[in-house]
Amino acid sequence: MPHPPPARCVIIGAPHTSNWDLALTLLFRLVSGFKLRWIGKHTLFSGPAGALFRALGGIPVDRRARGNFVEQMVSAFRAHESLQVAIVPEGTRRKAPYWKTGFYYIALGAGVPIVLGYADYRRRVVGLGPTIQPTGDIEADFESIRAFYAGIVGKHPERQGVIQLRRVDSSAG
Repeated sequence: MPHPPPARCVIIGAPHTSNWDLALTLLFRLVSGFKLRWIGKHTLFSGPAGALFRALGGIPVDRRARGNFVEQMVSAFRAHESLQVAIVPEGTRRKAPYWKTGFYYIALGAGVPIVLGYADYRRRVVGLGPTIQPTGDIEADFESIRAFYAGIVGKHPERQGVIQLRRVDSSAG
């Protein structure tokens, strides 16, 4: 039985290269007994599946809307003594050029740790890795995250992106 994550934490799941990742997450949730919540694209929650996914801990997010999702999640952490939220930082099953950083800023703003969750299809294992407390030095913290995921392989390795921050061209006017 895996070691339980902290009562309040952000759990990142990587790599995210297949629809099977959600199925494995839900199976992990069931087998472990952890009551983790998970973030999913709003389209997953339409129709008859919507009620089921919500009952299984899903929280829909519409990425097209420009709401302040990070602040909403920070507020949710402040309002709950126990909240474990799983997020996929790649944000897609396709190869992404960088990781989205919302998970990091949610954890930093809420003062909660980040748990490194994974689905390693090469070893055929799903689990939780180390817990890190974000320091505010996102570059250094990403080095720790990158080191942990270095040997972990998704279902479709060709869809795995590099674990890096989005680069903003500061010379652009």
